[in-house]
Amino acid sequence: MSARTTGADPTVEDARIAPKPVLRRFHQARWDEKLIFELGTPGERGVSVPAPEPEVVAAVGDPAAALPDALRRTSPPALPELGQQQVLRHYLRLSQENLGADLNIDVGQGTCTMKYSPKVNDTFTRDPRVAEAHPLQDESTVQGLLEIMYRLEGLLKEISGMDRVSLQPAAGSSAIWSNVAMIRAYFEARGEGEQRDEVITSSFSHPSNAACAKTAGYKVITLPPDADGYPDIEALRAAVGPRTAALLITNPEDTGIYNPRIEEFVRLVHEAGGLCAYDQANANGILGITRAREAGFDLCHFNLHKTFSTPHACGGPAAGACGVTEALAPYLPSPTVEFDGERYRLERDRPESVGSVRPFYGVVPNLVRAYAWIMSLGAEGLREAAEIAVLNNNYLLSKIREIRGVSVPYAEGRPRVEQVRYSWEQLHEDTGVHSEEIGLRAADFGTHYWTSHHPYVVPEPMTLEPTESYSRADLDEYAAILTEVAREAYEETEVVRTAPHRSTIHRTKEETLESAATWAVTWRAYRRKILGDA
Repeated sequence: MSARTTGADPTVEDARIAPKPVLRRFHQARWDEKLIFELGTPGERGVSVPAPEPEVVAAVGDPAAALPDALRRTSPPALPELGQQQVLRHYLRLSQENLGADLNIDVGQGTCTMKYSPKVNDTFTRDPRVAEAHPLQDESTVQGLLEIMYRLEGLLKEISGMDRVSLQPAAGSSAIWSNVAMIRAYFEARGEGEQRDEVITSSFSHPSNAACAKTAGYKVITLPPDADGYPDIEALRAAVGPRTAALLITNPEDTGIYNPRIEEFVRLVHEAGGLCAYDQANANGILGITRAREAGFDLCHFNLHKTFSTPHACGGPAAGACGVTEALAPYLPSPTVEFDGERYRLERDRPESVGSVRPFYGVVPNLVRAYAWIMSLGAEGLREAAEIAVLNNNYLLSKIREIRGVSVPYAEGRPRVEQVRYSWEQLHEDTGVHSEEIGLRAADFGTHYWTSHHPYVVPEPMTLEPTESYSRADLDEYAAILTEVAREAYEETEVVRTAPHRSTIHRTKEETLESAATWAVTWRAYRRKILGDA
């Protein structure tokens, strides 16, 4: 009964409200939920599928009869059998066992640019004309979607300065692979394919640059950082030559440091006859401020699931985009979206194209989200988003610098762009606590952070990227969490070493991730490898 209903002093009621602590009292829900294949009862149904009407069967016969024997099942698929309520309960429980951008201050997913995705854009993607579109529909029935793709390509051309853009890549790495494929096709067409067999990248560029080049058969040369953290230009001078096919470089790199000599890097590679590809996965702090074209690049790519506010969706379905100059346009992935003044179409007759890099054309819902996000902001809004991202990053940098045991390697005293790669090396030397353990303890406060790509060039790394989505209060709270965990590392070391204490599980069994013998990506594999079934 409240104080108000008893006629008591209303301040008494206020006193009964527990004061909120500076750091949230967080505890992750734990349901010990079984796999969905382990739930249900034979015969249970969420929906009763009606049988075909007799007149339909009379007209077309048994649809299965038209299938070749090799495509016919000998037995029904072994799907779980559950009612609607069980399905709803199962997935809601799983959702409660996860953190995400809608629940926590997600500044700790450094280099991934985890920002807020406006919910109004989800409304667009739930429209049946988007959600129920089929990739094999006749083009005349999806003119609106093709127009959105065409317009989105135009916006990305303006943002990057490139002449043509493809939205077909499935994500950032897919877009990097597309660029590498186009580079290879370009030199093969010039008769230099065998001669130009080296690709240059840098230590703090995204590892997918090196990985895609290596997968394509190139020798990869990695430029180390100089004393200020910039890619070593003298190492570039020594590496570049007649065997150079391309420079693949991220700028700003994953340290948040922008390379002010990027034009000189591009010039040196061009003088040797190579191409330059700009990895713009870290473009969130430079939108509307600088473009790939002005730096002289021949190719670039964006991650639409980062910079342009479409969901990562647990690593997929993401969406990428690659842009090229006119000289490389013939090699763009196929199909391309074309417009003849009256109708939009997918052009597949492109003899010099590197071909498709994924089925069909792009991840349509995320392309719609990216288009809506850009159109809602406009040119001035895009630049403002970048400026706020930089402001947020440098504000958080000023707070993190004050935490005991943290350092900020390279470019001492200089501002960063949209992220920072910090180091807990001093804290580790003082306490024995590793960066990964600090991240695990952060989970007890309802948040997390990411260390960095391997190898750990920066020792005991922590990479934070606030983006423009978070308020000053959010950043203060996040810094307060890290401050508390650092204090615990020095004063209550075992609390951190044994974390997390309030999460769904204690720690994942890393050995299961390292051995293919334990990987189980299907129910059948799980039964065989984990349960020991025949």
